[in-house]
Order: sequence, then C-alpha cells, then structure tokens
Amino acid sequence: MRASDAGEAPEWLDAYLDYLGTQRRAAPLTLEHYRRDLVRLHRLADGRVPAELGVHDIRRFVARLHAQGLEGRSIARALSAWRGLFRWLIRQRGLIRVNPAEGVRAPKSPQHLPKVLSPDQAKALLDAEPDDRLEVRDRAMFELFYSSGLRLAELAGLDVGEGLDLVEGLVTVRGKRGKTRAVPVGTHAVQALHAWLAQRGAPIPGSGDGRALFITRSGGRMSPSAIRSRLARWAKVHGFGVHVHPHMLRHSFASHLLQSSGDLRAVQELLGHASIRSTQIYTHLDFQHLAKVYDAAHPRAKKG
Repeated sequence: MRASDAGEAPEWLDAYLDYLGTQRRAAPLTLEHYRRDLVRLHRLADGRVPAELGVHDIRRFVARLHAQGLEGRSIARALSAWRGLFRWLIRQRGLIRVNPAEGVRAPKSPQHLPKVLSPDQAKALLDAEPDDRLEVRDRAMFELFYSSGLRLAELAGLDVGEGLDLVEGLVTVRGKRGKTRAVPVGTHAVQALHAWLAQRGAPIPGSGDGRALFITRSGGRMSPSAIRSRLARWAKVHGFGVHVHPHMLRHSFASHLLQSSGDLRAVQELLGHASIRSTQIYTHLDFQHLAKVYDAAHPRAKKG
C-alpha cells in the first residue's frame, strides 16, 4: 500500500495537521514546522504510508538526514514531529501498536563554544576612561559584569542598598528558579561602583524603579536591551574593534577564572549553574587557550 506520489502531500499529513490545529489548538507557526518535518518523512519513505514504517526505517532516515548535513537539533525536532504523528496513528486511528520513532535519538550537534575576550582584551575594554555621567554608569555596569560573572537579568535587577555590599565586596543576586547566590566583587568594580553612586544621586522614595542601581537619563531602570546596546556602543566608541555583548563578559569571567584556578566547582557556584555540565564548556575553552599556547611555542607543534 502506497500513499500519493512522494512529491505531493498525502492524506494522512493533512488529516494529522487538521487534528493538531482543531483539537490541540497548535499555533500556525507550529503547524508550519510540523508540515515541513512530516513532508520530509514522506519523502524519505518514498511514498510508503507511516503505518508501514518500522524502527529500522526511522533510524535509516535519521542517518540520511545526518549525512545530508542536517544538524542534530534539526533532526531532533523532526523526530519529535514524527513521534507525535505515530502517537496519533496509535490513539486516534488504531493503525499501529508501537511507535517506531520512540526509541530513536538524534545525533548530537557539535558544541559551539562561546566567544570570550582574552585577559588583555578585557583589561583594554574596561580601562577606557568614561567621558560623561552615563559612561561612568556604563563602566560600573561592565566592571561588575566581568568582575562577578552576572547574568544580564541579574545585573539589570539590582537595587541600591539591596544585595550590593561594597564594604565586604559582595553582590547577592536572585538567579534562575529563584536561587540566590553571593558573588565577590573585585576592587576595580568596587571603585567604579563608588564613582557611579556618587553621580547617580539618592533613590526616589516610594518609586519602584527609583531604587534601581543602574538607571537611565530619565531615572528609569536600565533594561537588559539598553545595557546590551550601551555595551556595544562602549566597545565601538572607545575603539575596541570587537563586537562585545553582555554574555561575552560572563563567559570571559568564567574562562579566565578557570584558567587561573582550575577549580570547576567554584566556577559553577559563582555562575549559579545548577549542573556541573553547564560549566564544563569552560574546560573546552581553557583547552583551546592551552592548545594555542602549545602551537605557538612548542618546537614540534604543527605551525599553520
């Protein structure tokens, strides 16, 4: 038994998408993505209907997609759509008893390492002198970013007198899933924050945003997008020559700390990662640094 020609949309595909749209209330964009992945399944099956496919077919299709250069994430998304289709064939139509895509996994995507600044680049970026009041604020934000490895939302959410102890050199933030952590604040960041607080002025009583540590020209809280924009401006205005985004400072904090200490658990705590696996990416960054030193210095290293 075959469906319509492999180049046309078969009956089962339209019926399943109709089910998703009417019964599951799937969004139009979701339906568009499902259609693309199910058409892919139809073409890989060369027109055979899904009820005829077994686990060996699904594994072979995954291998073909991988050989064609499709990334692991895209294959995983396709597999998710296929599993949903087979569940529908089992529950709604009773055509099959076993989901052939259930135990099939996509190949892992290559890990894209985050971009980091070198220690010299970080120093050059942060040593630039501020030209006005807003740049005094900006420098304090960026020093604190790099000094303490904060997330963008954590930095934007800081208030005056709450969570920031410049005497002890500590900042306490509420991270993901409401988890609170205390992180050291370095000497340069403390100095930059003192300079900004002297320019900022006293908080406005009774105002929600009035207590924000980092405020705009009009007195409102700096938004994450505004901080991102000011960092890009800072790098450009001060002739840094590299596009810098907030997460790059967090990555640089972690990478430089790991290079110096080798203490992965400590870096995990400082970053607020729930799992050590999230932090282990910086061991790859550290190895890249070592590999570059080796290639540049060892007499038997391969010179490119």
